[in-house]
Amino acid sequence: MAIFKGSGVALVTPFKENLDVDYEKLEELVEYHIKNSSDALIVCGTTGEASTLTEEEHLECIKVAVKKAAKRIPVIAGTGSNDTKTAVYLSKEAADAGADGILVVTPYYNKATQKGLIEHYTDIAKAVDVPMILYNVPGRTGCNIKPETAVKLAREVDNIVGIKEASGNISQVAELAKLAEGCIDIYSGNDDQVVPILSLGGIGVISVLANVAPKETHDMVYKFLEGDVKGSLSLQLKYLDVISSLFCEVNPIPVKAAVNLMGMKCGTLRKPLTEMEPANLERLKKDMQIAGLL
Repeated sequence: MAIFKGSGVALVTPFKENLDVDYEKLEELVEYHIKNSSDALIVCGTTGEASTLTEEEHLECIKVAVKKAAKRIPVIAGTGSNDTKTAVYLSKEAADAGADGILVVTPYYNKATQKGLIEHYTDIAKAVDVPMILYNVPGRTGCNIKPETAVKLAREVDNIVGIKEASGNISQVAELAKLAEGCIDIYSGNDDQVVPILSLGGIGVISVLANVAPKETHDMVYKFLEGDVKGSLSLQLKYLDVISSLFCEVNPIPVKAAVNLMGMKCGTLRKPLTEMEPANLERLKKDMQIAGLL
């Protein structure tokens, strides 16, 4: 059974003015997404600035989200690292905190061979009793999970159940779907490719867009899954300019600006991320207005 179908929001991490994590605001965001049709919460991922959180902050964010969600929708914790030992530790702590699943990015900087990926993911998965979603985003990590590697992992390790595919390579996703024959749940990791990946058998998206358009992103997926392909495509195309603006600078710079434009008051970013360039901010604001989000 899938951890979730539909739209899993890749949640921003709110900060106070002094850049401490704002846990009260995080609770508000959890409630907002439950009330606005998000199907799962992904905490401490790329969009959540996990790479600048201390381990203590990282784990506290997971605990706060789990407690506030109270099993109303799944909480999936980002627990990846380029160090297998650290990823095992974070994954075990997240599972102990009550996370419904973990999202584990490929090792970055030091990277890995396909053999290394198999050993890395197998070690992490076998250390916990919750389901794992692999996270393939070679544009950020320099490391690509080949389709045959993902399929091998899914077939040989019981709790490796899904993959967030953010390679941007639709041909690779098609090959994955062909080889997998349904043995692994495929989620789009790119908001501009939701409908294409659903057409290849995907069951949802782990979404940046959902931070500002949660119900619309949910509807985009469920319309497709329920047979309204035209309606799903209409939403994909309606938000295409907003999606483009959300990625006109490094994620999560634009989406942090976007949620603040909507009045959510999630604070600024931790360095080395910086505020949006004024021209890009105006572009984002304009596209959100046209799409009816402001």
